[in-house]
Amino acid sequence: MYKKIVDLHVHTDNSYDGNHSAAHLCETAELRNLRAICFTDHCEVDWCKNDPNHEKSAFQAFFEVAKAKSAFRGTILVLNGIELGQASYYPEISERIISSFKYDQILGSIHNLRNGIDPYDVESFTFESATDMFNEYLDELIGLVKWGNFDVLAHLTYPCRYFYSKSGILLSLNDFKAKIDEILSMLAQKDKALEINTSGLRQEINQLLPTVDIVKRFRELGGKYVTVGSDAHYSSELALNIEDGYDAAIKAGFDNITLFQDRIPITMKIE
Repeated sequence: MYKKIVDLHVHTDNSYDGNHSAAHLCETAELRNLRAICFTDHCEVDWCKNDPNHEKSAFQAFFEVAKAKSAFRGTILVLNGIELGQASYYPEISERIISSFKYDQILGSIHNLRNGIDPYDVESFTFESATDMFNEYLDELIGLVKWGNFDVLAHLTYPCRYFYSKSGILLSLNDFKAKIDEILSMLAQKDKALEINTSGLRQEINQLLPTVDIVKRFRELGGKYVTVGSDAHYSSELALNIEDGYDAAIKAGFDNITLFQDRIPITMKIE
């Protein structure tokens, strides 16, 4: 049992797939004795290109979290973050969003490929189509890390949960070692954090995203910072399996978890 539990990837109802308010989630966090919570509502940058209302929802999210931060000051550390999806596709939009508000933490992620396809929306996969999609996904992650204006790379193995849940396909990540190493090496060189995302443990794949082996490889390649997040979209998911994430960090050779305030990394000893 760990003394200092933090959840650094949480969605409110300002995410298109979120369900509860920041205030309600803070109340839940208090009941579960969390030390800190970071709200990271979705902002899919490629959607912003054609839908100004999507960008406006990110601004609304910031203001609501700011209110929760003030209301719960002294009881729980509330951090104001954002999950920027596909930021490298339209960097000028991404930079505008980032510069609009003073975020604590920016998650970088890829959900949709440039053709607009998200593995979440695909009905089924073959081994070949899953392999092709994962290679394309990793190429986009490489582009995202090269762009680099984020703090934490979220759920590195994101598509794998859908390959498995929709078609029972479990790819061997060793087959993609060169690209994964390139991503991890760049993250380490740029002093970015790698997220240990626990959402896979409550899905059919029953794995951390990424796996412990990848987190360990990040350490071997010089990675300094890891974060842990539940990727909660309901209050019932808040902080689920965070301790498994801490266990993975320790197995990979880390004795600290990192959180970001004003986009500055602050390490917290795992104990």
